[in-house]
Amino acid sequence: MESKPKTSLLSVGEVAVRSGLSVSAIHFYESKGLIHSRRNAGNQRRYRRDVLRRLAVIRIAQRTGIPLASIAEALDTLPQARTPTVEDWRRLSRHWRKELDARIERLMQLRDQLSGCIGCGCLSLKKCPLRNPQDALGQEGSGPRLLDAEHL
Repeated sequence: MESKPKTSLLSVGEVAVRSGLSVSAIHFYESKGLIHSRRNAGNQRRYRRDVLRRLAVIRIAQRTGIPLASIAEALDTLPQARTPTVEDWRRLSRHWRKELDARIERLMQLRDQLSGCIGCGCLSLKKCPLRNPQDALGQEGSGPRLLDAEHL
């Protein structure tokens, strides 16, 4: 059996198979500037192999609810002209860590405060004597005031 020669660039179909994404998803991420391709002589898209790691990061981040804009901002810290090194990925991680820690904290606050509210049964933050007596938080404006760090 003949083996296909390994090239440094991948077709969109090869990227789809390797990443587990649909071709349309790959094109979508490219249209959003999250990944980049080159065109060959036949005007077909070709991707560097490091696009697979970028796609893995995108998928994991999206699965945890991180918006594409935040993902794009993080990926923009990586070099475009070459394959990112371990140090490049570490820098991205350090840069993104503060935002991710803040997101985790907000999610834990939501989890803890939401279950507490549902647990009491009143389901009314406006009238709740424990969490918002006399609708004191309403004086500060609309929105989820109890999820802001200053109200903990």
